[in-house]
Amino acid sequence: MFEKVLVANRGEIAVRVMAACEELGIETVAVYSDADRDAGHVEYADEAYNVGPAPASDSYLDQEAIVDVAERAGADAIHPGYGFLAENAEFARRVESADGITWVGPPSDAMETLGEKTKARSVMQEAGVPVVPGTTEPVDDAEEVRELGEEFGYPIAIKAEGGGGGRGMKIVRSEAEVEDALESAKREGEAYFGNDSVYVEKYLDAPKHIEVQVIADEHGNVRHLGERDCSLQRRHQKVIEEAPSPALDTDLRSEIGEAARRGVSEAGYTNAGTVEFLVENGEFYFMEVNTRIQVEHTVSEEVTGIDIVRWQLRVAAGEGLAFDQGDVEIEGHAIEYRINAENPAADFAPTPGQLTTYRPPASIGIRLDHAVAQGDEIGGDYDSMIAKLIVRGDDREHCLERSKRALEHFAVEGVHTTIPFHRLMLDDERFVAGDHTTNYLDRKLDDDALEAAVDRWGPAEATGGDGARAETAEVTVEVDGRRFDVVIEDGVPRATAGSANDGAGSGGGSGGDATAEVATADAVTAEMQGTILSVAVEPGDEVAAGDVVCVLEAMKMENDVVAAAGGTVESVPITEGDSVDMGDTLVTLE
Repeated sequence: MFEKVLVANRGEIAVRVMAACEELGIETVAVYSDADRDAGHVEYADEAYNVGPAPASDSYLDQEAIVDVAERAGADAIHPGYGFLAENAEFARRVESADGITWVGPPSDAMETLGEKTKARSVMQEAGVPVVPGTTEPVDDAEEVRELGEEFGYPIAIKAEGGGGGRGMKIVRSEAEVEDALESAKREGEAYFGNDSVYVEKYLDAPKHIEVQVIADEHGNVRHLGERDCSLQRRHQKVIEEAPSPALDTDLRSEIGEAARRGVSEAGYTNAGTVEFLVENGEFYFMEVNTRIQVEHTVSEEVTGIDIVRWQLRVAAGEGLAFDQGDVEIEGHAIEYRINAENPAADFAPTPGQLTTYRPPASIGIRLDHAVAQGDEIGGDYDSMIAKLIVRGDDREHCLERSKRALEHFAVEGVHTTIPFHRLMLDDERFVAGDHTTNYLDRKLDDDALEAAVDRWGPAEATGGDGARAETAEVTVEVDGRRFDVVIEDGVPRATAGSANDGAGSGGGSGGDATAEVATADAVTAEMQGTILSVAVEPGDEVAAGDVVCVLEAMKMENDVVAAAGGTVESVPITEGDSVDMGDTLVTLE
């Protein structure tokens, strides 16, 4: 077994890997950026090293720096977690070639084969696994995409070769959308995965998203640990995952599990991975392989009792799997709720800020994977996840009942979170019935219901999706010895700096604010911290209200920034690649 493992990641997954290492008697090494000096994973590790500035491209994606730290620290293995470099075959190959360091993951060749979606489709076809109609070679230009649209029929999906989690995927519903969608998919593929290659496939409009957890050793043994249902998504991002799926019967469950095993065997795959399928009208189609641990691996662990991360380490150390396929039993039901710093009432916009209150639930049937504590800052440099709440029950109905208790007792103040959304889902007839599909949230969920949920269950004070501080506050009072929590809608009154007694007069106290309003009245400003992915205008251009002026990436989400009013572009003080803070001017209009 290894003596020291470097975890090339951050946040809850880094702590999860370190916990498995600790149980195996392995020392751990953390890497961190300037933004993560005081992060939870840094405190958990036995030792930690800085690998660069806040932008991931200069720190967590710096392959040379990470391998250099592993060598300096004397680590004999690197575990990549998920995201960042976890599915980067080039990085895996670099680690494999490093003297005395083992890659905790599949071989780089298998990663390359299955990580590139077109190659993966070919492998699965050879293994007799059904695939969605589409290309097995990358597409280069808009005309080629239009021809494929005519061949397959719209809608079609343009997908980044190295993509996953909905990033680098654009849905095209008509010929007119092809050019913009192609450009956007290529841009996201380059930004997130360093690969702007894309392919095209038929888009299934209302499928179930079913994925199978697999693990394979270096001795020819391949096992699957059942399936997960990840159909509840918004913008193609999973928000609630569960195991087993409520939508599969015994026969279909067996077919999908065996197809996953057959496919990874064909590719010579070892270690943990996930084979993703789309299921519609009783038929299933291969979608992609994630050559890493998944965010939602937790629910498979809860219903099988198998520690997947522990087995990743053991397989990488050369051990054989100690259980047969027949030994894998699914007991009970588990659901994972992603607790993100996002405002559901503002189209799930990221809401970075400080966790002024953070009290997660406990007691029977509850697991929490996190790396934060009360007082921590949820920044805008990385994804918006605060924690993963995993609830287990005897069956799905019991699990949903237990989930209500868990979410009711999950207290977060300071930022908006997805907790109100999750609580709303537990009263949603279609979700409770288990027959929701991947498009359910985007097409069917009522915005008014989301707003009502946030009003009812959201924080008393938080940074809104638009960056504004909510004008509410919560205070505790006692009346006749009984304690009451009271929400004050317009906030607690505070003394103002511009009072009549401040020596400047009331006019002097407010003049600065008035000047600021005039100065920014014709400016388009950043509503959140992020990075400029592209700029759509230049001085002299005419824009109308609602026109996109630039694209801002924040917390791994691509956001169109639009003009609130029409006018002529006077100046554009930003360029592609710039980092901006909330409130920074992006474009000024005449």
